[in-house]
Amino acid sequence: MELSFKHRTILVTGATRGIGKQIANDLGRLGATLLLTGTNPDEIEELNRKARTEKNGKRYFCLDLMKDESLAKFLVDLEEIPVIDGLVNNAGINRLNALQDVVLQDWDDMLAVNLTAPFQIIRVLSKKMIANGYGRIINVGSIFSKISKERRSVYSATKFGIHGLTVGASNDLARYNILINTLSPGFILTELTKKNLSEMEMADLKNMIPAKRLGNVNEISKVAVFLMSDLNQYLTGQNIIVDGGFTNV
Repeated sequence: MELSFKHRTILVTGATRGIGKQIANDLGRLGATLLLTGTNPDEIEELNRKARTEKNGKRYFCLDLMKDESLAKFLVDLEEIPVIDGLVNNAGINRLNALQDVVLQDWDDMLAVNLTAPFQIIRVLSKKMIANGYGRIINVGSIFSKISKERRSVYSATKFGIHGLTVGASNDLARYNILINTLSPGFILTELTKKNLSEMEMADLKNMIPAKRLGNVNEISKVAVFLMSDLNQYLTGQNIIVDGGFTNV
C-alpha cells in the first residue's frame, strides 16, 4: 500500500527543531502541504523565503504560545485556510523544579503551552474537519503522561492532561472520521538532550532503558506518520508510548 499525503494539508506546531521538524520533513517528503510554527521571527522569515524559492509546500508562522495575542492571531489565520486535514500538536516546554519551589509563572506558562493552546487549536480545526468528514490529530505527550519523577510535577500535570484531552476529544470526533491519539516519546537524542545531559548522565540513562539506548527523532516520526495516514482507520483515543520499554521497568 502506498503511503502518500498528497492533497493533505497538515499543521505541525513546534516544527523548526527536534521531533516536530523531523515529523514535518517526513510528511513533506510524502507529499503533504505543511503549515508549520516556530517562535523565532527571524528564523521564520528565512524559512518562508526558502520555502518560496524551493516551492516545497511549506508555510511557516511565528507563534509564541505563552502570549495570548500571538495565539489569537494564529487562530484567526487558521480560520482563513479552508481545509486542514491533520494536526500535530508538538510545541511544548518543560521547566524542572521541585514542587515546593515551583513559581506560579512556570505553572501558567507550561499550562498555556502544553495544554491550553493545543485545546484551542483542536477546537478551531475540528470544525473544519467535521465539515470535511476527515481528520487526523496527534497530541505529542511524553512518558511523563504515564509516569513521573522528581522535579516534574507541573510538566506531568500538563502531559497527563493532554492525554485526557485526547481521550475526551476522541469520543466527540470519531463519528466524523476524525481520529486523535497521543504520541508519547521517551528519552530521545535531540540537541536539547545533548545540551541538558552530560555524557555520563546519558550513559546512566541508557542503562535504565531496556533497549539500552536513547531513541532518535526518526523513530518517533515513523509512528507519527502512521497515525496521520489513511493506514490508520480505527485507532483513536490511545496513548502510544515510544520509549524503548522504559515505562515498563
